Amino acid sequence: MKQELIDILCRKSFKYSEEPIFKLVSGRMSRFYVNCKPTTLDPRGMFLAGQLIFNAVKDAGVTGIGGLTFGADPIAVAAAFASGLNQQPIKAFSIRKTRKDHGIIRWIEGDMAPGERVAVIDDVATTGGSTIKAVERARTEGLEVVKAVVLVDRQEGGLDNIRKHVPDAAAIVTRDELVRCWQASASGKSPGQGG
Repeated sequence: MKQELIDILCRKSFKYSEEPIFKLVSGRMSRFYVNCKPTTLDPRGMFLAGQLIFNAVKDAGVTGIGGLTFGADPIAVAAAFASGLNQQPIKAFSIRKTRKDHGIIRWIEGDMAPGERVAVIDDVATTGGSTIKAVERARTEGLEVVKAVVLVDRQEGGLDNIRKHVPDAAAIVTRDELVRCWQASASGKSPGQGG
């Protein structure tokens, strides 16, 4: 299941260049570009991401899963759907980028109540900034964040930064795994072949 997700990410969401030509949110240039949305909005990619994220959080005793909109949204919904199929229901929630200023003023959309144990997720971690922001906003709404999971860790310190806020933090796929897949496809070999 994980290898199939890596293959889809490699094909739909990952770009690599020998020179740093991709501009990141931080303004820094990089040789790697990861945009998970073409994968997490693809039917098979969404299924795989949801199942793998569910597997990563199912033993953490959480009642909710979500993160900063929009990167986390399709993954949270897919994981909640997978949790229902596996008779271990976990609710999805979404954390706004700007707080709602009318009606009930809050950061979170979803059926969550203060005191619930949750997992915060994200599609990609570079510095971990958006995941940390999501953790902080979830906590201001009274949620107990006990786990953090990112779909792709760019291996640039993000996971270590997230662990300062949520010690139980993990990634499903690493940049190195995507690079290996990309190199294998560029050489015409399948990722499992040696060479």
